[in-house]
Amino acid sequence: MNSIDKELIPRAATFFKVVGDESRMKIICTIADKEVCVNDIAEKIKMTKSAVSHQLKLLKDEGLVKARREGKNIFYSLDDQHVVDIIDIAFTHIEHKSHSEGCQCCHCKE
Repeated sequence: MNSIDKELIPRAATFFKVVGDESRMKIICTIADKEVCVNDIAEKIKMTKSAVSHQLKLLKDEGLVKARREGKNIFYSLDDQHVVDIIDIAFTHIEHKSHSEGCQCCHCKE
């Protein structure tokens, strides 16, 4: 980590601020495996279409989400696998930290 370019630190901080919002995290998890339109995202995470669109714009501005138009619908997906990998690692870490001492799962044995 000492060899990390110091200019990347503020960009990483911005990345974590963007993904650190609960609504945006729900959106990321919803579109992690497939393209999904705004209406379906809103229904799944129980938010208004307008609120979801606002959050998607923030994610898109940060380069985490991409959009594809099909007729009147716009489908959203994650821009690349790195986002999924980072979120998966975060969930693994959180789950691991919730285990009790002496847990024998594959993450706790390491």
